[in-house]
Amino acid sequence: MAADNQSPHRLIETGEATAILPVNNGEVSPVTVIANRAIRATLDERTLGQAAVARAAPGVTRVVLNPDAHVGYGAPIGCVMVSPTHIYPGPVGVDIKCSMSLLQFDLPVEELASASLRRALIDAILLRTPTGAGRGQRQAPLARRVSLDLGVRAITRGAAPDVLADLGIPARWAQRCEDSHHVGHDDTASALDTRLDALRGSLIPERTLGEKIAQFGSYGGGNHFGECEAVHVDPDARAAAIASSFGLRDGCAAFLSHCGSRGLGALLANNQFKSLQKHFSTWNIPLPGNDRHMVHAPLGTPEADAYLDDMALGANFATVNHLLINALVLEAFQSVIPGVTGELVYFISHNIARRENVDPTGTGGGKAAPAWVHRKGATRAFPAGHHALKGTPFAETGHPILLPGDPQRGSAVMVAEPGAALSCYSVNHGAGRMMSRTFATKALEQAEVDASFAARDILTNCRQYPRDEAPAAYKDFAQVLDSITTAGLARRVARLDARFVIKDGDAADD
Repeated sequence: MAADNQSPHRLIETGEATAILPVNNGEVSPVTVIANRAIRATLDERTLGQAAVARAAPGVTRVVLNPDAHVGYGAPIGCVMVSPTHIYPGPVGVDIKCSMSLLQFDLPVEELASASLRRALIDAILLRTPTGAGRGQRQAPLARRVSLDLGVRAITRGAAPDVLADLGIPARWAQRCEDSHHVGHDDTASALDTRLDALRGSLIPERTLGEKIAQFGSYGGGNHFGECEAVHVDPDARAAAIASSFGLRDGCAAFLSHCGSRGLGALLANNQFKSLQKHFSTWNIPLPGNDRHMVHAPLGTPEADAYLDDMALGANFATVNHLLINALVLEAFQSVIPGVTGELVYFISHNIARRENVDPTGTGGGKAAPAWVHRKGATRAFPAGHHALKGTPFAETGHPILLPGDPQRGSAVMVAEPGAALSCYSVNHGAGRMMSRTFATKALEQAEVDASFAARDILTNCRQYPRDEAPAAYKDFAQVLDSITTAGLARRVARLDARFVIKDGDAADD
C-alpha cells in the first residue's frame, strides 16, 4: 500500500519525476526520491520508513530512493546511502556485488528463430553453468573445474591476468568491468591474504572454502538469471554512436546475466551481521530504527576494516564468477553454432559500497569530498567526462548501464546524463518488486504464468516458471525507465528483448 498524506512519511513533489522525503522534521537534509507519479504510488510506508531511518543513521549525509525501491533488510532495496565516516553492511546487502553483465554476439537474431536451436543452446549452457542455490561445478559436466589454489587467487586478486588465463577468460574483458578487482581496507591485496588466512582458521574451514570455490561459474536461485536477448539500438544518431562505442550490434543476439558472489558472499555478509550485532549488544549501542540490519562501524576501526576486507573478498568472487559465466556461455554458443564470436560489453554491480568523491549538494556544482557510497539494488551511473572514467574506454560517452526489466517487457542498456549528480551518480538496478515472493506465489496462477511465456515464444529451462519471479510480480518497467529519463539521470541506448531464459526456482541469494 502506498503512503498517503496521513502517513508520517509524506513525499513532497519537486518535479515531474522527483520528490523529497523530509526526515526528522527537517533536522537533516531530506531523502531524494526519483519516481514519477505512477511509481510514487508504489512506494509503501515501510519502504519510506526504511529510507528515513537510513538518512538519520550515524554518519549518513545523503540517501537517494530509486524508482525500483522496495522493502529490504535494513535499508530499502533500490537505494543509495552516502557516508564519509561509517560503513554499513545492510545497505550493501547479503549478496555482495550482485551484478549484471552483457555479452554481445555477432549472430543475427533471426538465426535464433528455431525453437529447437534455442533449446539446444539452453542445454549447452546448462552443461557448463549450473543454476540454483548451493549448486556448483559438479552439477555441470562441462563446467570449468577450479582448484583451491586458483580459487583463492580469484578471491584475493579478482580478475588478475593470471586468474583469467588459467580460467580461459579473455584478458581484454577486464577492461570492460566497473571494477576488475578489489583490494583491502588499506588499499592493498595483501590485506585480503591476511584476512582470508584468518577466516580459513575460523569461519571457513578448508572443506567449506572448497565448496564455495566450486560455485565459480554458476547462477544462483531466485531472481538470478541468464537471458538471451535481441538487441534493438534506439533509432537516433546519438544512441547509435554510443551503442557502437559500447560494442552493441543492432539486430544481433546478446546474453544478459544477473548473479553475484553466491555462497561465499552470503557467508561473509551473514557473519559480518552477526559479529557487528554482538558488538552492538555488548556495548548497548542503539540501532538505527531498532533494526539489527542497520549495524555499522566507524571507518578506521578493526570492525570496519574487517567488513571492508570481507566485502572485497566477496566482490572479487562475484567479478570472476561473472566473467567465467560469460566465457562458458560463449563456449556453449560456439558448440551449437560454430564460428560465432562474442565480446563482453560491460560488467557492473548493484550491491556494493565504493569510495567516491561525492558532491554533498547533489547539484554537480558543490565541492566533492571522499565518501563511501553504498548502493543496494542501485547501479553506478557516471556520465561522459566524469573524472573516474578517465583512462577507460568510456571516458567520452559514459559507461554502459545494464538494467533488467523482465523477460516479457524487456530490459535496457542506458547511459548516464550530467543530471545524475542529483542521485549521487546512481540509477535503479531493475524494475523492482511489486509483490512479495510469498504473495506472488499465492496470487498468480501457474498455468497463466507459463502460458504467457509460450504466447511470446520465450523459451525457459523451467518445467514451471517460478511464480514469485513472474513478470506480474515486478513493477512496470516502462514507468521505472520514464522516471529516470524524465528526472534527467540517464537515457536509453538500446532495448533488449528476451528469446530464452535460464533460471532456477530455489530461494534467492539476495
